[in-house]
Amino acid sequence: MINEARRSLRSHFRVVREAINRFGDDASKPETLKGLSEIDHKMAIWSDAATESMNRIDALFNSATAKPTSAEVKQRVTDRAITNTAPYHRDRNGAGDAILTEIYAEQLSSFSNSPVNFAFITHNTKDFSAPTGDRRTPHLDLDDLFDGSRSTFWTSLICFIRSRDPELLAYHEFEFSYTQQSRPLSVILEAEHLLFRQVWYNRHLNLRTEIAEGKHHVVPEEHYSRSPYRQDQTLDSVWNQAPDAAKRTEEDVGLENFGPWIEFEWGMLNGKFSALRWILGDDWDMLDT
Repeated sequence: MINEARRSLRSHFRVVREAINRFGDDASKPETLKGLSEIDHKMAIWSDAATESMNRIDALFNSATAKPTSAEVKQRVTDRAITNTAPYHRDRNGAGDAILTEIYAEQLSSFSNSPVNFAFITHNTKDFSAPTGDRRTPHLDLDDLFDGSRSTFWTSLICFIRSRDPELLAYHEFEFSYTQQSRPLSVILEAEHLLFRQVWYNRHLNLRTEIAEGKHHVVPEEHYSRSPYRQDQTLDSVWNQAPDAAKRTEEDVGLENFGPWIEFEWGMLNGKFSALRWILGDDWDMLDT
């Protein structure tokens, strides 16, 4: 279901982008498309987080002990439907909620002579809570199930656990609610572009050194070999533009951002460059400049 929703949204995004490219105002088009790209980027991350949450919930349900629905429970559910008793008091099919209610009542009765305590915990306040007033109290039709000590009604699992052990969930917000915020796509693109210029500039300096030492040669078109095994030549038409490009890069980035780096730092730089390009859709180890 999540994957289908994701595909549907991305399909809508493509249609919107096409419409903006075709009919959008030239002045506002770049910012509009940039905003759509940011949303698309966040949507992909959030949908993955939703999938992870659904898998955790599914695992919890699969580990629980199933309680069969007896004929007696079904009969009491029917009685609730006939008399419009909560959770059948609303204009909807309350069969599922009524079954939960009656199974809970059945468990209370089964352990009536036992010191076991029970808690009914639900976020569905529309069907189980008092329709007016404090929603943390049960509907009057269900009030006889809860004596406030042996059997209690809750609308928050967190509040219930804290009532039993205040220290148990001391770090709940951090462990279960904290999610690391993803960086905007624009920030990722900016970081990738900086790394691109740092890697290019370092390679430019190395090439300049090799040319000065006679290990690499600047040649005209008629002497240039296009063999993939020949790596010691650069076209003069390309190299003639390199000094100006290097000067612009120094002015834009600042010489303090070009090292010098030790071998480990250089490896980290290339690793970051490769990782950001992978995030943006390239293959791993795509380090071309």
